[in-house]
Amino acid sequence: MASAKVSHPVKSASEESKVLVVENGKMVDVQDKEITMEGLCSISSYDQWARIPVSGPLPKPRYKHAAAVVQEKMYVFGGNHNGRYLGDMQVLDFKSLSWSKLEAKIQSEEPSDMTGTASLPPCAGHALVPWGNKILCLAGHTREPIESLSVKEFDPQTCTWSTLRTYGRSPSSRGGQSVTLVGGTLVVFGGEGDGRSLLNDLHVLDLETMTWDEFETTGTPPSPRSEHAAACYADRYLLIFGGGSHSTCFSDLHLLDMQTMEWSRPEHQGITPEPRAGHAGVTVGENWFITGGGNNKKGVPETLVLNMSTFVWSVVTGFEGRAPPTSEGSSLVLHKVNGEDFLVSFGGYSGRYSNEIYALKSSRKSGVPSGQLNEPETNGLASVAENSSRGVIFEIEELQDEKTIKRADTSKTLLQAVKGEKSHIEEKLNQEELQSSRLKQELANVETKNVELTKELDLVRNQLSAEEARASQLENEISDLQQRLQKMETLEKESESLRLEKDAEADDSSSGSNQRPADKGFWRWNG
Repeated sequence: MASAKVSHPVKSASEESKVLVVENGKMVDVQDKEITMEGLCSISSYDQWARIPVSGPLPKPRYKHAAAVVQEKMYVFGGNHNGRYLGDMQVLDFKSLSWSKLEAKIQSEEPSDMTGTASLPPCAGHALVPWGNKILCLAGHTREPIESLSVKEFDPQTCTWSTLRTYGRSPSSRGGQSVTLVGGTLVVFGGEGDGRSLLNDLHVLDLETMTWDEFETTGTPPSPRSEHAAACYADRYLLIFGGGSHSTCFSDLHLLDMQTMEWSRPEHQGITPEPRAGHAGVTVGENWFITGGGNNKKGVPETLVLNMSTFVWSVVTGFEGRAPPTSEGSSLVLHKVNGEDFLVSFGGYSGRYSNEIYALKSSRKSGVPSGQLNEPETNGLASVAENSSRGVIFEIEELQDEKTIKRADTSKTLLQAVKGEKSHIEEKLNQEELQSSRLKQELANVETKNVELTKELDLVRNQLSAEEARASQLENEISDLQQRLQKMETLEKESESLRLEKDAEADDSSSGSNQRPADKGFWRWNG
């Protein structure tokens, strides 16, 4: 997919500086026309992207960063530039449209103990989620591998990072996942873990108790993927769109009912979205806007919108050129000014890294989404119930009618049949619950056995290490003995040579004296 790029073509200086914006549906080179826009409110046309001029020191161009809006300011953290992870915190003030860099501090476990000015370890592919007047940071790829996912909190008032204590089993570390606020919980789905392993697991963090849960779901979940987009509808439904594996990009749409924990594939209408990964999304009422992304061949220029109550896809606008709305790994946030909804896009990669700001004023107003999908069906059921009540009243008034009595008897028979079927279904449901309970117990037993086997394996590994150490010591002793043996052999040879010399001297002396030939002398005897 597009996020797998490792080399980027070099562009000429003239091509790098050329930027196109949309005005009245036409592309305009900003170098040929002086920009006079002042703030987001100066955007007059709806559903068109416009480049926003800003002041202050510009952040380093980047992609795969994260952004969040808190109190009229957009906070941008981390990202990737030329393969290097970034760890800076940049702030765009929407009132003055000026950039500034924050020198954040890291709070230690002791409240009174503060480190010097610093930031979190550089990372990319993470998520920022506004929570009250603070910002939560989750997941992301870092230079140093991390076992489990931690939750960091940034306080804009004190400009301080802190690590929140969580309970339960934390998800494994990952990047390119989606983190979605659903009611008072954060839902983490998928991503790319250690060793480039793709994931499709689901984890839920209760923000009130700060407890992690991994729920069992039914239905068919999305295939393992990263760099997808996720959204929440009616504080109940989680939607997953697109993303990619190591070899392909997706354009599928998945729905998870957070009350029943059941996955489904809703049938959508309208246009058919192109496969993409690395895109960004934001919701305005019941409308889900999707921008950017790539599909191994090219970037996706169209900005799409999905009506989450009807599942109808449509194109909001197209955009040519190398701007954040068409980029991979750009950030997208929603900001409201004077009752108008503005989509604000920053950064991204589309042949070059960007640090520009683009905005789109949406013609689709924020509405209060209903608590259920397919509202017309619910209204239809209510209408049927009302008509049924009227029918009952009519039957009571015409109780003397023989046909009505027969109809009532038929209704009783049908009611009894429905009750019998209900009892049968409840019995089957109880059996399924028992079976599920047994399976859970078996799973717990298997996990316990796995823990025991792991302990035994660790013990065997420790014993093996001890044996290897002993074997190494024995090898050293054997080597020492061999050296000593060689020295002894050398000494024996020298001793034998000396004996031979002494024997020769003894023979010479015996031949010149009156000693008996059989007498071999002192050296010969001791030899």
